[in-house]
Amino acid sequence: MEGKESDSCATVEAFGFEGKAQLFTLQRGGVKLRVTNWGATIVSLVVPDRAGQYADVVLGFDTLTPYVDGTSPYFGSIIGRVANRISGAAFTLDGKEHMLTATSVNPNVTLHGGKKGFDKVLWGVKRFGCEPDPFVEFCYRSFDGEEGFPGDVDVSITYTLSGDFELRTEMEALPINKATPISLAQHTYWNLAGHDSGDILGHYVCIQASHITPVNEHLIPKGDYLPVHDTPFDFRNLRQIRESFGNVPGGYDHNYVLEKVDNDRNNVHFAARVKDMESGRVMDLFTNAPGIQFYTGNFISEMEGKNGSKYYKHSGLCLETQGFPNAVNQSNFVPVVYRPGQAYKHCMIHRFFTE
Repeated sequence: MEGKESDSCATVEAFGFEGKAQLFTLQRGGVKLRVTNWGATIVSLVVPDRAGQYADVVLGFDTLTPYVDGTSPYFGSIIGRVANRISGAAFTLDGKEHMLTATSVNPNVTLHGGKKGFDKVLWGVKRFGCEPDPFVEFCYRSFDGEEGFPGDVDVSITYTLSGDFELRTEMEALPINKATPISLAQHTYWNLAGHDSGDILGHYVCIQASHITPVNEHLIPKGDYLPVHDTPFDFRNLRQIRESFGNVPGGYDHNYVLEKVDNDRNNVHFAARVKDMESGRVMDLFTNAPGIQFYTGNFISEMEGKNGSKYYKHSGLCLETQGFPNAVNQSNFVPVVYRPGQAYKHCMIHRFFTE
């Protein structure tokens, strides 16, 4: 399906085994995005630097297999039914305890929806095209009892190139017959110097948050709020990750409590900025979510990525807008439980430019 203009189009091709998965290419102005319906995953995103040179700025793979067989550490995928960690691999809702699928590493933690979360399923393709902007919409029916979560839930993800240098991601979910926690996240690993350019510790980051939710040894929030002032977690002003990285054992993997600020984007607020000084690429992130997980790729194992490139620890960073981790077990956190007919809506806007 081609757009009327040469610089705006949406196409599709087979991706992986038996043609069951598809790879969609959306292009508009200075952005070229590739996504697959396996895990509703962003595979690549190409943008220019200040000199007009283009590079792919997300970590990923050329083939479907690493996304399917567990090699991929959630590269580019949609995470659900509940993103991040749930303590005890369980929660109680309306007086009933629900036991979830725990991680293989820690039997007392559920991570990113369980062993087979939304990143490891084939999504349906509801529609795609170029009018009014290049877009693709994926859909998935999450069944009652999937990874231990109650109730059937209809989920949709729409990726749209809503501007010449802008990606809009809309995540929606609707519980059908039971109350259930819902907190989706988009788990792209970014490296604005190029996916194959080494670590991201030289990147500069700004996060619109004056508090984090501090974590225990299992990286689960303790339930309180910690001011970032005079701590290594203070990114209220743009500064280099490396500057304070050595003072955070293991690296950054923390939820920031976002502060809403006035802006001209409907229903979203500025959340974060990332800048690579050498290329001049800058990425601004807007969202309507209450939190954002800043993660510096601490658990990336050495592996082969796109075009034969090598990825290592800290090759990419994540800014996952989300509900707070373990909110289903923390009454003082923003609620993440939705009831039948109550719609979950989560929006992210990534805007790219150069300086």
